[in-house]
Amino acid sequence: MDNETMKQIESAQNPEVKALVKLRKRRDRDQSGLFLIEGYRELLRAVENDFPIQKLYICPELFLGSNEGELIRNIRSKGTEIIQCSPKAFEKVSYRDRPDGLIGIAPQIERKLTDLEALFKEKDSPLLVVAEAIEKPGNLGTILRSSDAVGVDGVLVCDRCTDIHNPNVVRASVGTLFTVPVLESDGDETLAYLRENGVKILAATPDGDTLYTETDLTGPLAIALGTEQLGLSDKWMEQADLRVRIPMQGCADSLNVAMASTALLFEAARQRREKAKEA
Repeated sequence: MDNETMKQIESAQNPEVKALVKLRKRRDRDQSGLFLIEGYRELLRAVENDFPIQKLYICPELFLGSNEGELIRNIRSKGTEIIQCSPKAFEKVSYRDRPDGLIGIAPQIERKLTDLEALFKEKDSPLLVVAEAIEKPGNLGTILRSSDAVGVDGVLVCDRCTDIHNPNVVRASVGTLFTVPVLESDGDETLAYLRENGVKILAATPDGDTLYTETDLTGPLAIALGTEQLGLSDKWMEQADLRVRIPMQGCADSLNVAMASTALLFEAARQRREKAKEA
């Protein structure tokens, strides 16, 4: 790295550092249209998926491995400004207990429901996830991670409580925010859009009609997931075409929403693989 041509930030009181700290708050993220991407894996996945990085802040003293240089050169080759920070300045911006010396800022993801038009033309049986009013960033990030693992065609975050640009969503997703088509939308508009495109809605509930492993999950399907405390709203539950239950053998009557999403998604993926083998 050529430090002589690189902007340097030494003080934690630098105005640019203060502006970055503000991006931890949703109001400031939405006003600026920007968000933070912290971490080697997260930035690597953003770059691998051609996601634009406006600026990259680095602190070599905090690097954890030996691959950072290649990633930095890759990002710089795309015209991104690289700014080197002192450990004190970098740690002021970082939201991690153990920073790894890499933070980028990027424009927010702005997809719309209509951006799924190509998907419905290309695939007969798309698999979607609807995440309604998820409150905890870690759960939303894990849902994205599981969605990436099974190749979900889209994650629709409806009536958001936690926005997809929350730093802890980016972190919990381990960068899969950039590998899965994800968008934020209004719940009523999403319901209407799914109906218009012939997508069945699946809801998991302790009062479900059948076990999730005994339900056909191979057609056009949206797996709907609700809030951690109350589950899906009545609106989504009443509109569900399929109501399934996940068997619980212990004293708990339900799974954490992220864990439930993983079970449902992997079962849907399994059924789709089996159907493909039979075709």
